[in-house]
Amino acid sequence: MNLNKVILIGRLTRDPQLRFTPQGTAVAEMGLAVNRSFTDGSGQKREETCFVDVVMWQKQAETCAKYLRKGSPIFVEGRLSYDSWEGNDGQRRSRLRVVAEGFQFMDSPQDRRAREESTAGAGAEPVPEPAIPEGPADQPAGGPASDIPF
Repeated sequence: MNLNKVILIGRLTRDPQLRFTPQGTAVAEMGLAVNRSFTDGSGQKREETCFVDVVMWQKQAETCAKYLRKGSPIFVEGRLSYDSWEGNDGQRRSRLRVVAEGFQFMDSPQDRRAREESTAGAGAEPVPEPAIPEGPADQPAGGPASDIPF
């Protein structure tokens, strides 16, 4: 039996980068910082941060790109994906990232409105409350494939 499930709550380290595949499918890439507080062996409170790359597809990608900005808190549910490729220098490269299958905003609609208005300038129209996609969004057939040989 296998299980590949990731649940994270953190803050975006940069604005979501929205692009479209040649087939017109939306894909957004973003960075997430997840903090963990703990007490070390000497009794000192410590904190460590894990930085995670996240990719979202389809409507979820468009929604995140529209409403989230650097610093936005977000809940992400998804799976790990391993990508490998050959770089321009001929060296093999690889990365492990989270493919989001669902998400939830962790801030209030007023916080999102304030962020949107601060980036849109004075006199901006109010931002409507977004509809959160329900259920997982599967990666489309035209999405990136893994080179794992099994």
